[in-house]
Amino acid sequence: MMLPLWTMWMKMTQISFLTRLFDLLAPRACPKCGRRLSISEQPLCAACNLALPRTNYHENALENPVARLFWGKFPIEKGAAFLFYKPHSSTSRLIYKLKYFDSPEIGYTLGQLVASEYMAQNFFHNITALVPVPLTRKRIIKRGYNQSVEIARGIKSITGLPIIENAVKRTHFSESQTHKDQWSRLKNVENAFQLCHPEKLSNQHILLIDDVMTTGATLTSLAKELMKAENIKISDLAHWFA
Repeated sequence: MMLPLWTMWMKMTQISFLTRLFDLLAPRACPKCGRRLSISEQPLCAACNLALPRTNYHENALENPVARLFWGKFPIEKGAAFLFYKPHSSTSRLIYKLKYFDSPEIGYTLGQLVASEYMAQNFFHNITALVPVPLTRKRIIKRGYNQSVEIARGIKSITGLPIIENAVKRTHFSESQTHKDQWSRLKNVENAFQLCHPEKLSNQHILLIDDVMTTGATLTSLAKELMKAENIKISDLAHWFA
């Protein structure tokens, strides 16, 4: 049932007033450059948003460098990564803040940003659920959260897609992948995941959510385990592509 126009205007006015009041009492800062955000800027300031090194791979989600990483490894439906990773850049510092400096809000707001942009290109068409790459319980306790879950939460807030977190678990946390070749990366995450509730993924088209993708070894290992579920389709979306 539609609300009367007067009621809708009052609600919008109230929200705007409360938002402005909150910004006055607790000013928001751009997580990339630290500058104070204006009332209309979310989640980054306008300058930082424009400067983000976007891949635009979502415009051809069936054939791009990310999707091609998985050809011949598992039947991927579509794939993309939001940003290019550039070492020692202000953008790369967002990753470190998200992963190591207790800043889950960065994942959430960047998830909102990528979802808002990719919705316009129908990237989420036919996707039925989001599956963040799981961490071990020990790693979650140490960090306080799973950064891929935070990104997925931001995507959910825009798309309305449900998040499935407990259908698969990580059996061990692999050591850093940074200085490993492709073969070593694959061995590093081999058998790292265990499917616990295949019925939750059956007949679904899931979108795997990861923070940083390099060779795709982690997502390949995860996808192969998820393929044990009945009639499942798999796509993937990373926030950074190194």
